[in-house]
Amino acid sequence: MRLLIERKPIKVYPDPKRVIARFFFNGEERAMEVVKQVMGLSSKEVFNLISPLLQEYSKRHRNITKILTRHCKRIKGCIEKAGYEFDSLDKYEKLLLGSYFTHEYSIESAAFFNPSVVEDPDQSDLVEGEKRLIISFRAVGEGHISSVVFRRALIDGDHNITVMPAGNYIDEAEIIKNAIYNKKLFLKKAADSRIDIEILDEMGNKLNEKFDYSTLRKVILDGKGLQEDNLKKLEYDKILWLSDTYHEISFSRDTDISDRVIFPISEFERKGIEDARFVRFVKDDGSVIFYATYTAFDGAMIMPKLLQTTDFYDFKISPLHGVGAQNKNLALFPRKINGQYAMMSRIDGWNNYLMYSDKLTVWDNPVKLQSPVFPWEFIQIGNCGSPIETEAGWLLITHGVGPMRRYVLGASLFDLNDPSIEIGRLNEPLVIPNTDEREGYVPNVLYSCGSIIHNGELIIPYGLSDYCSSFATVKLDLLLNKLKSSNCAIPREVIVEAEEELSAD
Repeated sequence: MRLLIERKPIKVYPDPKRVIARFFFNGEERAMEVVKQVMGLSSKEVFNLISPLLQEYSKRHRNITKILTRHCKRIKGCIEKAGYEFDSLDKYEKLLLGSYFTHEYSIESAAFFNPSVVEDPDQSDLVEGEKRLIISFRAVGEGHISSVVFRRALIDGDHNITVMPAGNYIDEAEIIKNAIYNKKLFLKKAADSRIDIEILDEMGNKLNEKFDYSTLRKVILDGKGLQEDNLKKLEYDKILWLSDTYHEISFSRDTDISDRVIFPISEFERKGIEDARFVRFVKDDGSVIFYATYTAFDGAMIMPKLLQTTDFYDFKISPLHGVGAQNKNLALFPRKINGQYAMMSRIDGWNNYLMYSDKLTVWDNPVKLQSPVFPWEFIQIGNCGSPIETEAGWLLITHGVGPMRRYVLGASLFDLNDPSIEIGRLNEPLVIPNTDEREGYVPNVLYSCGSIIHNGELIIPYGLSDYCSSFATVKLDLLLNKLKSSNCAIPREVIVEAEEELSAD
């Protein structure tokens, strides 16, 4: 008999009016022609064109003049190739030129799903029983490009959830490229990204064991300048793109959490940032930091990456390394276990794995933890966010994919000191798509990227058919009792035995 699940009446929908102003460029030749045409206008014509644009778009963007000026600066080379001195342009010419190289992008126009929830660092001014939450979502716009967006929510003592209205503006972060690279790890990631080995060997000879972005960029551009083959030049570009995956971003302090969007900036994530799994991590000294694993996608290759922040204003971003950092579905445990970081993964796209590491960004030696057992998960099993610590063990919300590619949510329980020991697993789904949840961007899919416990209930935010998001709750004690009484866990020795037989074959 399935557990009683309460679906909350609240739904969070995508809002196509939430737009960001992106740089638009369709080739140097066309850009130079646009520059010549704009520069052929009189001062009065320039002012009469840019003035109404600023009035209209200042209502849609927090600082449109700053955006247009920045985009104009990005075409400085084209301006000078067209025969004009960039520094001699007046502010209205720069703003008008910038407007021709700007377009609006609706980040939520297609879908709004796969939520993850953590406790807000700010829990001030609340009444007893309340908790302030930060919820991340995967937002999808034109071209199926995914980004990470946020909402703030409040849950009261009776588990009523209020999602705060989003702000009127959306801001991208300032990108700070001040990373210090480890040569061995960087070149290994470049090789995993299928960049030409000969070029990587050449780069390795010119770099120290530790190097910064400016040094790397100079070595890359020097090497690229010696090449005549366009395909070889592209390999150097790929190395520069990879370097962009290591960076920090910073949001303005006058933004609300709902104003902030983490949008792809690197070619290695140009098709999207997918399924961020946020976790409130408690360090050995008791201090708290928030991590999130996510998937960067370039249209062909998957690159697992890590976000870290303490305040949701400043984020450090880096790729994850190692044979265990493959595919999707990486989820970090909320604290170290026996002195090591622990991570769930699904390196083969089919089964759940467990791995440990002394380094947060290097993951090797994944060990198979769970395989599909029940018909509703025969296609694959995976995690739905980081394991949650309870007195009974590590509670893991899972997803299973079954007939007609229907995604449902399940649950498993693992030993606190040794998570390779599975205490119990539900033999029936915890949450399945009902008739009101089956239609959407991707039909028949329920999915979550992280849950939270509040006042004795498990709160599960989930995406409905990849279109919008909602919440379900279940009493924690009933769920844990069901898991502890389950006889559905696969004994560890059975998994080991099966792996040995597979190796022998």
